[in-house]
Amino acid sequence: MTATAIPIGVTVNGTDHEFAEALTVGELLERLGLPNKGVALAVDGAVFPKSRWGEPVGRGWQIEVLTAVQGG
Repeated sequence: MTATAIPIGVTVNGTDHEFAEALTVGELLERLGLPNKGVALAVDGAVFPKSRWGEPVGRGWQIEVLTAVQGG
């Protein structure tokens, strides 16, 4: 019997995504074409520091990618 990978489902900026393989947070941003500089991340409503972007994305995470906007 062969083990079947369970897809990883996450929501990024309100859009659901599903991935067949495990990804780090940094890889997720790259895969979705999102910037990895000048942004902040929140996972399930809590700040997710860049020092943790090498960690694997968890199933069901609600991720918000926030970019700085200049102006007033």
